[in-house]
Amino acid sequence: MPIAASMFTDSGDANRALTSSLARPADAGPTPRGAAIALFRRHLARIQQGVRDEFEQHRVDGERAAQMLAGLTDGLIAALHDFTMNDALQDEIAAARLELPDAATGMELAIAATGGYGRGTLAPFSDIDLLFLTDEEPSPVILAAVEFMLYFLWDLGLKVGHATRSVSQCIAEAADDTTIRTTLLDARRIAGDDALFSMFQARYIVACVEAGAGGFIADKQRERTIRHQRYGESPFLVEPNIKEGRGALRDLQTLYWLCRDTFGTRNFAELARPSGPYQRTPGLLTEQEAKRAQRSWDFLWTVRFHLHYIAGRAEERLTFDMQPVVGARMGYTRHGRQVGVERFMRHYFLTAREVMRLTHILEPQVLREALGAPAVVPQVDAALRKAGFVLADGQIMPAPGVSFDEQPIMMLRLLAYARDRKLAIHPLAMHLLIRWERRAASLRGNAEANRILLELICGERPNRKLASEMDRAAREEEIRRGEPARSAARWLHVLNETGLLGRLIPPWSRIVGQMQFDTYHVFTVDEHTIEAVRILGTLEAGLLAEETPVANDLVEDLQSRRALYVATLMHDIAKGRGGDHSELGSELALELCPALGLSAEETETVSWLVLHHLLLSQTAFHRDIDDPKTILDLADTIQSPERLRLLLVLTIIDMRAVSPKVWNNWKATLLRELYARVAEVLAGGLATTERDVRVARAKEAVSGLLEEDGFAGTEIADFLQLGYGGYWLSFDPDMHARHARMIRESTLRDSALTVDTQPLPARAVTEVTIYTSDHSGLFSRIAGALAVAGASIVDARIHTMTNGMALDTFWVQDSAEDTFDAPHRLARLTILVEQALSGRINLADEIAKASGGMMGRRMRAIHVPPRVVIDNRASNAHTVIEVNGRDRPGLLHDVTAAISQQGMQIASAHITTYGVRAVDVFYVKDVFGLKITNERKLDELRLALVTVLTRAEEAAIGAPPPGPSRKRSGAAA
Repeated sequence: MPIAASMFTDSGDANRALTSSLARPADAGPTPRGAAIALFRRHLARIQQGVRDEFEQHRVDGERAAQMLAGLTDGLIAALHDFTMNDALQDEIAAARLELPDAATGMELAIAATGGYGRGTLAPFSDIDLLFLTDEEPSPVILAAVEFMLYFLWDLGLKVGHATRSVSQCIAEAADDTTIRTTLLDARRIAGDDALFSMFQARYIVACVEAGAGGFIADKQRERTIRHQRYGESPFLVEPNIKEGRGALRDLQTLYWLCRDTFGTRNFAELARPSGPYQRTPGLLTEQEAKRAQRSWDFLWTVRFHLHYIAGRAEERLTFDMQPVVGARMGYTRHGRQVGVERFMRHYFLTAREVMRLTHILEPQVLREALGAPAVVPQVDAALRKAGFVLADGQIMPAPGVSFDEQPIMMLRLLAYARDRKLAIHPLAMHLLIRWERRAASLRGNAEANRILLELICGERPNRKLASEMDRAAREEEIRRGEPARSAARWLHVLNETGLLGRLIPPWSRIVGQMQFDTYHVFTVDEHTIEAVRILGTLEAGLLAEETPVANDLVEDLQSRRALYVATLMHDIAKGRGGDHSELGSELALELCPALGLSAEETETVSWLVLHHLLLSQTAFHRDIDDPKTILDLADTIQSPERLRLLLVLTIIDMRAVSPKVWNNWKATLLRELYARVAEVLAGGLATTERDVRVARAKEAVSGLLEEDGFAGTEIADFLQLGYGGYWLSFDPDMHARHARMIRESTLRDSALTVDTQPLPARAVTEVTIYTSDHSGLFSRIAGALAVAGASIVDARIHTMTNGMALDTFWVQDSAEDTFDAPHRLARLTILVEQALSGRINLADEIAKASGGMMGRRMRAIHVPPRVVIDNRASNAHTVIEVNGRDRPGLLHDVTAAISQQGMQIASAHITTYGVRAVDVFYVKDVFGLKITNERKLDELRLALVTVLTRAEEAAIGAPPPGPSRKRSGAAA
């Protein structure tokens, strides 16, 4: 029998339609189980598809769809109950030879929806939570009925969470288990004995009142803390869990449960009603706050429904491949330079922040109602009382009669007192800060407000010398939690969560919740910025001495501390505006810094740091720091030793704040070497242009080492004649000595190929040196062999010696960006290099095998447009080629092969990845050892490289979804 369209608004109609389809003539006997399952399955498919159609055609939002699905599921279960009790169970009774009780069987059993389903909402692929409520001593018939219904539902393909309990068991287990108490809060009868269910409800309410709300609230808060630890303390992770993450649905549900248990309310709107049946809840929320809570609830449910339907399962994580699809389905399109997916994700993160703010507003009032008013101690601190604050339960809050609405400056004064006296902010005070944050806009230009804000941004300079080892351990624990009493990051989190920071610094509000759709950045822009400030505080406290020894020493003696903290706060403040965020941010800094109270000199320093905050990292990872022009150009831009020190510290904290995986010893080494060379020039030391002097000193240094090793004078002389000037400036004396030993051994053995591997754990790399006959395409073949071996190249130096041999050095890492040092893998690497150079393996086939399953759907969802930049100004001796494209196994092999095919020689390569985007830089010459200046030749080179990159991008996007994503080998960060 067809089901009418009205079934999607009336579950009763759907129930009657299904019951009618099960009806049979009296003399036909019970409907066979198989036939009944077929009817129910068709009915289930119709109601599920009907709800999906209503939702996807935008006739209902997520919450309304969840209510419809729950209501229609009610009808299906009620029909199953009727079928079981009135029809199917007769065969079960006969087969089991059970005796019917005197009373009708339907009077001894009630079926109730519990948990989220009990609230009348159900996601497409969520569990259906059922309580089979029985008499104190359920009859065998009732137990048989429960068993029949459960197996029937499982046969329909439904996931059922179930419990069979008597009323007394429900009460007892709810008292012992908060989870059970929570699921029963919204228990709702679907079918069966109404009187039995009413008795349960009455007894349950009494039991909850007698137990009190205090223990329940504490348990739910503990559950939330554990959940946040598991799914992420930050609500601004770029791939959030929309159900369990911080600021997600479960946090809203926790608030609902607390209010439901304490006040008996069933939605947020009831918390804003000044009158009516819930007299205990007037004024807990304003009408506007209640509306924002409902909007957050609707938005999260809509996102969840889209996720379930797209994934075809109960998917709760908003991964990169899901984000553009969900965003498009919800109508988010490009706006200016901002793509639709970034607009959608910003809406999500702002919603998560709204949930956190709602928690700060509502939860303190629930606690106050459940546990009583806080114990205010007004006379303990007369100065505090005079300032307008009191201590409640040891936490600071405004004194009675103090209004943030009338005196908005009191909001900042409260934060200042809390910081200076190491006091926690009372939850009721947080509530008031959030409720009146819009009044902070009136404080712009207020001298006192700007002074306090600047003090909160900069924190307090730690005194390392006075700290004992015990103090250090305590500070480490505090900083690990990110909440030392005077940490700038702690107060920035408070300012950001309450909204005060965006009111006081308007450009900040534009980066709140702003994400970048890539796999490199783990946090939103605002969260990344606060994390950078936290790391700066950690560095100042001396807790990163081992990881960043140079920066650890520098930060203690900086003369421009305030400028550094403000520059850290503003370095990404112009992201999302279009254009170069460094240039735009530099201009904003010129406007904002004077308002904060910075001097003209400090303002200029902040603006300069924001403009150049990427300079050191781009130079260290994308340029040849052994090229004299690289160092001279950098020194000309920086000019001041103090600026160099500030820039190094800002670079390090910026990188470490992106993601824990971004920073490693190799990058630390490159930055340290770059800093030392630029500092030498700025200090008036040896000029980088004195090339001959540096070459002579390098030869002199290695000669002494070789004499100590027993080299004969003729052997030393022969070695010194092998290298051109660039070779002697590319390595330190110890490396030169290793090369000399390697070349001598190769010559004695008359070996065509020598491969030497040297793990360097301090740098998190393994050095691979290859000595063989030079020929066109050598770099490409070696890169391909390393890719097949699973080694990721992070840097390379290519040198042709005067005897026609190539001495190529590669620094590689494993897939975890650590030293590639497993003996069996090093042995395999050497064999693969030999096979590749002798032509005994097909590199293209082997790379294809190694690439299998390395590009999952999450990575393919991110578009990486191919880009090739050719620069003839960055080096006096080389043409610099920068290649941007999708990271994949063998990319370096293909790119270098294209360069070789154009008749060019590679002198050095610098390999960096940013998530799925590879940025590889090559210093090249033509066959005569000169820069390439012919425009036609450069155009041909650019076209060849773009073709290689485009093929990789098209293959990645068009590839079928394989297994989990993995990093490429051959060119990794």
